[in-house]
Amino acid sequence: MMVGNALRQMIKTCWNFREMIFQLTKNEIVKRYKGSYAGVLWSLLTPLLMLAIYTFVFSFVFTPRWAVNHSQASSSFALVLFCGLTVFTIFSDVIARSPGLITGNANYVKKIIFPLELLPVSIVGCAVFNSLFGFGVLLAAQFLLQGFIPWTAVFLPAVLLPFILLTMGFCWLISSLAVYLRDIENIVGFALTGLMFMSPVFYPLESIPRKLQWLFFLNPVTYAVEDARNVLLWGNPPNWGIWGLECGAGLLVLLLGYMWFQKIREGFADVM
Repeated sequence: MMVGNALRQMIKTCWNFREMIFQLTKNEIVKRYKGSYAGVLWSLLTPLLMLAIYTFVFSFVFTPRWAVNHSQASSSFALVLFCGLTVFTIFSDVIARSPGLITGNANYVKKIIFPLELLPVSIVGCAVFNSLFGFGVLLAAQFLLQGFIPWTAVFLPAVLLPFILLTMGFCWLISSLAVYLRDIENIVGFALTGLMFMSPVFYPLESIPRKLQWLFFLNPVTYAVEDARNVLLWGNPPNWGIWGLECGAGLLVLLLGYMWFQKIREGFADVM
């Protein structure tokens, strides 16, 4: 499958089945909170509780030094940490669920006409939906604690776009490989833990020795975390040149993941 053909097929499939994508995403959201009394309200309560915990811990337990607009307030560090974790959670939620995505939906695999490639799209949509509450809480806290919301916050969808494309590509790749290699589920758990600590979530990138920083720039999460903090907290607009490169890389991973998924999907039913 040529790259151009893969791109056209992917766009056509997503457009033709847009209503199904919406319904699958809705089902994923509902399924996550099924049986709980608060339901989808947990999408709002969870980030609120987490931010409250971070603020308490870094105000009364630790004394961090990570400035927001040159402020050394502990509450500012809580915002910085919360922003990084909210971005990382989009990636970790999707990747953690990817290994069991196809194997856990055997009934869909046996339906010849069902577009299996939409399953990864739905869980990415679910992760993005949940992150909206986190970013909403972050902006509200930014206004209450700092007294302002940077105008550059309007660029958040743009700076997250390459990250979402890349996440989708990895989801297609991992979910399809896991049908044949069941050990991937265990590998993914360790990989996500390592990736979180190899990303500038809990510490500033500047604290890494300069000779080792290139390792962190190989990590795609680094760019998303830094870009989100720039537009939401620091008030810096995106570097559009670097953003263009990020989009190119994200699109490449997206297409490679999609092509691989389509190439090996014919054997799903035989293995399962």
